[in-house]
Amino acid sequence: MSMSRDPLVVGNIVGDIVDNFAASALLRLFYNNREMTSGSELKPSQVANKPTVQIAGGRDGRALYTLVMVDPDAPSPSNPSKREYIHWLVTDIPEGADVSRGTEVVAYESPQPTAGIHRFVFIVFRQAVRQAIYAPGWRANFNTRDFAACYSLGAPVAAAYFNCQREGGCGGRRYR
Repeated sequence: MSMSRDPLVVGNIVGDIVDNFAASALLRLFYNNREMTSGSELKPSQVANKPTVQIAGGRDGRALYTLVMVDPDAPSPSNPSKREYIHWLVTDIPEGADVSRGTEVVAYESPQPTAGIHRFVFIVFRQAVRQAIYAPGWRANFNTRDFAACYSLGAPVAAAYFNCQREGGCGGRRYR
């Protein structure tokens, strides 16, 4: 896909949260049995419950994955002082299985943006080995790059995001 049309580039996910990477796994996300595509506009009521997540890597079927979900726009896009706010962290997800087969390290917290349109980003890493990954001491100011470096996870293998604003909000995200 052309870099200029890649939703992760258009949505400033590449740059803000992760460096450019070559996707080598397929990430599928379903909220209420509807598949989410990158850049989707979803309301908090649509994402209140954790999604069904499937990861396929095209390897031998024995790979394990780590999934991180963050909000880089917390508490508001104009003042993201809590960037990146971690909403979910799951490790040891078996390839081809739903995320529920992994180890939930940080429980899913449903998005509840109060100001502006937030990006909620899912980043997937392939684990080299099964390892203990610990919950951070707080949700605010998580750093995906530092997390990946700390646990030697390397570059992401897949990512996706959706935009979300409060239920009564209107309008869409404008990109530079």
